[in-house]
Amino acid sequence: MMRKRNIITLALLAAGLSSQAQDVNKLIDRKDVERIIKTLSADDMQGRGTFTPGIDKAATFIESEFKKAGLQPLTGLTSYRQGFTAYRTSAVQKQVKLDGQMVPEANVVVIVGANFDWNNNTDVQVARITAEQNFQQEYRTYIRSGKKTLLIIDPKFGETFGFLKERFNSNVNMQAPAGTGTQQVVMVLGTYDNVKLFEVNYKTKTDNPGLFNVAGMIPGKSKPNEYVVFSGHYDHLGIIKPMEGDSIANGADDDASGTTAMISLAKYYKKLNNNERTLIFVAFTAEEIGGFGSQYFSKQLDPEKTVAMFNIEMIGKTSKFGQNTAFITGYERSDFGEILQRNLQGTAFTFHPDPYPQQNLFYRSDNATLARLGVPAHTISTDQIDTDKLYHSVDDEFSSLDAANITATIRAIALSSRSIVAGKDTPKRIAKLER
Repeated sequence: MMRKRNIITLALLAAGLSSQAQDVNKLIDRKDVERIIKTLSADDMQGRGTFTPGIDKAATFIESEFKKAGLQPLTGLTSYRQGFTAYRTSAVQKQVKLDGQMVPEANVVVIVGANFDWNNNTDVQVARITAEQNFQQEYRTYIRSGKKTLLIIDPKFGETFGFLKERFNSNVNMQAPAGTGTQQVVMVLGTYDNVKLFEVNYKTKTDNPGLFNVAGMIPGKSKPNEYVVFSGHYDHLGIIKPMEGDSIANGADDDASGTTAMISLAKYYKKLNNNERTLIFVAFTAEEIGGFGSQYFSKQLDPEKTVAMFNIEMIGKTSKFGQNTAFITGYERSDFGEILQRNLQGTAFTFHPDPYPQQNLFYRSDNATLARLGVPAHTISTDQIDTDKLYHSVDDEFSSLDAANITATIRAIALSSRSIVAGKDTPKRIAKLER
């Protein structure tokens, strides 16, 4: 009798899942997914660079999608734009000379500082990160030292140096103009051994431009003060060095794909109209130059009331685990992934732990700020980051993407998030990170 009852229960569960799968297949339409990505990654968006007309055009499009879906602005706002200001310091002169030899500007990154001249100053420490050392460990030591530092980086770390250059050459700061503190750090890529003489001349100009996230919400029915966040960043690199005549970094995978997923999920949950918890959908700005959009957003949200964050980044291609798979950064830090996978029982889709721990992806995306505050905030991705030759290039275009894979991943996120949205599951909190 008990065995028969279990069989009936399983049959009912399977029938329920089948019905939900049919709903998600109907409500998240592949043609609509393609339309959104194509629009966001089109040439007329000019690569959606922060502080450019292209990103403003992208924001206007996202706003129109939110309005058509019927989302509300965030509490206290009258529009979908969550605005804030930042201090932007641009270099007008950046010269480094080591032992009489001028260093190419492309091999110089100034992490902190404005309008300073060094000429063999005794209060400047000259240090090196060699090929044999742990880059992250050494880098953090010098950055946190509080000292003026000339840091020579071995060419082995060229890729990491490039990443830091993208992050810091814009010198955007949310607290105060760059250079108001005492620490100044200059990084130089190259094999400069036993530097005896150095000259650094750095001059800047500073302005105070506006930035904005694009965000909307669906209030929860029974648990309106508990929040579930779905996000992606809508900025990219803008116009970059031409390659075969093309200079637009379209950012189709990074992160028009994730922004499309967020918009599609907003439309899906608004149509269902059965969320018990409040759902927030946000397109972050300025991820590529330091994650400033997510940093500001996180400060406006009570982390203790934020149940989970589904940050979606680069789902445009098949993951290393094959079709119908994605990975979750920081999988081991909470039971978020286990809950999602449990909700996908009976489907072909599977979530996996991050296969690229050496890339430190958990703290390299917009989930990081809320994760540091204890929120089960994770990024879902399919990118094979260790071999992706289109990453941050002009060839990251819609034609390089797998629309079927993107649609399948969005549908899987919709199905796997349902128990969290319904207030039935609450992921375990992540250990807070002291900064």
